Amino acid sequence: MKIRLRITWEIILLILIVLVFLVSSFFSPYFLDIVNLLDNTTNFMEKGLISLAMTYIIISGNIDISVASNMGMTSAFMGVLHRMGTNIWICALVGLIIATLGGYLNGYLIVRFRLPAIAVTLGTYALYRGIAYILLQDTAVGIESESFMYLGQGYIAGTPVPFSLVLYVIFAIIFGFVLHKTTFGRYVYSIGNNEQACKFSGIPVEKIKIVLFTIAGFMSGLGAILLTSRLSSIRPDIGSGLELEVIATVVLGGVSILGGSGNMIGVVLSLFLIGFLTYSLNLLNIPSQVITIIMGSLLVGTVVISNLLEQRRARAVK
Repeated sequence: MKIRLRITWEIILLILIVLVFLVSSFFSPYFLDIVNLLDNTTNFMEKGLISLAMTYIIISGNIDISVASNMGMTSAFMGVLHRMGTNIWICALVGLIIATLGGYLNGYLIVRFRLPAIAVTLGTYALYRGIAYILLQDTAVGIESESFMYLGQGYIAGTPVPFSLVLYVIFAIIFGFVLHKTTFGRYVYSIGNNEQACKFSGIPVEKIKIVLFTIAGFMSGLGAILLTSRLSSIRPDIGSGLELEVIATVVLGGVSILGGSGNMIGVVLSLFLIGFLTYSLNLLNIPSQVITIIMGSLLVGTVVISNLLEQRRARAVK
């Protein structure tokens, strides 16, 4: 009896994670320390939260490159309010509302004027970051609230598990369930495969697009709050460049950049693969420029291998 193993992209990501652990533990005795591994996850939880929303947007055939600038704008508003003496938790709430409105503005402009998402979010990418610099100039605002800093630096009582990791897991389960088990999730896939057919089928495409970008804004705000808490300070350049890392995480997770395919499990695995690989390279004192080259090569290789697997599946169907 022949047993055929269906090699999925998720299996490949799992294999890569195992290889990272094996090779890293050989070169560094500190890598497999469970406390260090868990502590390291705090460095990429903000990216993970935004990646969840970006997964929906890319599967729908769109993209949002303003998420990091939205983070900066959110943080800047928090900084201005906190500098005026406002309680940091109220600042965080206001910042979250502003970030959500920023995401809504993206969706509204895309739908109202029927513009490509990349064109609109490229404009708001500059707009939101510009607002951040206007509000704070080149200054930083320190935060001393221990309760607020717990969000990005705290641990679950009596364990080495970071609070931010637990928060990410909760959101990952919610986003995964909605994407794969609800009608809304099926609509997202359908829009990514054929938007025009969805419109003729009565699916509220425009409303769903606005909802997706609004969610992305909300998650950007949540990521900004988490990152601000972890850094204990607010700067206008906070989160700079994070949008490319988020998109890379989603694409590496097996989500087609053209839309219509991919799943949340792959994105979660991709996040931890990149996070632990970066941690390993840092332990080995690899220069940041070399790490960037390695990550870029990994992403290019991912796209190539993903396309080859897709072609193989297409031939198998025929």
